[in-house]
Amino acid sequence: MARRCAICGKGVLVGNNVSHANNRTKRVWLPNLQKIRVKTPTGVKRLRVCTECIKSGRVVKP
Repeated sequence: MARRCAICGKGVLVGNNVSHANNRTKRVWLPNLQKIRVKTPTGVKRLRVCTECIKSGRVVKP
């Protein structure tokens, strides 16, 4: 299962850790995904949704 929001498509961001000596190592930033029950036109489904979509009201809970 991908680390991606089912509503807005927000996913993993990739970048570098940068030390004081300017050494660079790869790192990732993960979205804050929650598995919640969502009301859809076809019925109630369990989706992985980011907290931004939950707080903004883009998701309707049953």
